[in-house]
Amino acid sequence: MAKPRILLAEDDQNLGSLLKEYLEMKGYFADLYPDGEKAYKGFTKEHYDLLLLDVMMPVMDGFTLASEVRQINKEIPIIFLTAKALKEDVLEGFAIGADDYITKPFSMEELLFRIEAILRRTRAGKDSETHLFQLGNYNFDSQKQTLTIEKDSQKLTTKESELLKLLCSNKNKVLERNFALRTIWFDDNYFNARSMDVYITKLRKYLKEDPSVEIINVHGKGFKIIC
Repeated sequence: MAKPRILLAEDDQNLGSLLKEYLEMKGYFADLYPDGEKAYKGFTKEHYDLLLLDVMMPVMDGFTLASEVRQINKEIPIIFLTAKALKEDVLEGFAIGADDYITKPFSMEELLFRIEAILRRTRAGKDSETHLFQLGNYNFDSQKQTLTIEKDSQKLTTKESELLKLLCSNKNKVLERNFALRTIWFDDNYFNARSMDVYITKLRKYLKEDPSVEIINVHGKGFKIIC
């Protein structure tokens, strides 16, 4: 299996070089860029398996870079490196389509664990046997991460696709909130719970063309998709 390639955008030269060296020692290819603009140009020229983005960067910050990337690639996993764990910043990152975030200072081992967990999950999703679901007039392909109704097709981010797949796998049954958080976000803390609410809102918007399909809140338990 080819080594995964990681795009690393970090303006702190010492930290960036340290991360690049560590990741390469652990069996990854890692390309380091000092600002968001250079990282975006690199992204358009090379295939990457995961993006590791500092939030505060010159020229183009990590949030803007992620938004630009999401315009052309909804699937690639994104992890934000942030110097502050403010609720607003974390929620903004997840709203853009981040898969995870890690607050500085962090241990290299924790970062590696999160990278490996995300890459395992995305590979497992692609290899899964059951990836086609019928939701009313919608067809959902979790492998291609597409939600289609008639001639309209919506490309989903990795987390949107994973959450919708969990809901579909429990169609007309309750998907427990904590189970979904631990499965997709690995932790049922406050930030991740709020992030999941953002993704539920997005999925409801995508499914609004068919009134027979609905994601309902089950008070004190979780969510249920009915159709």
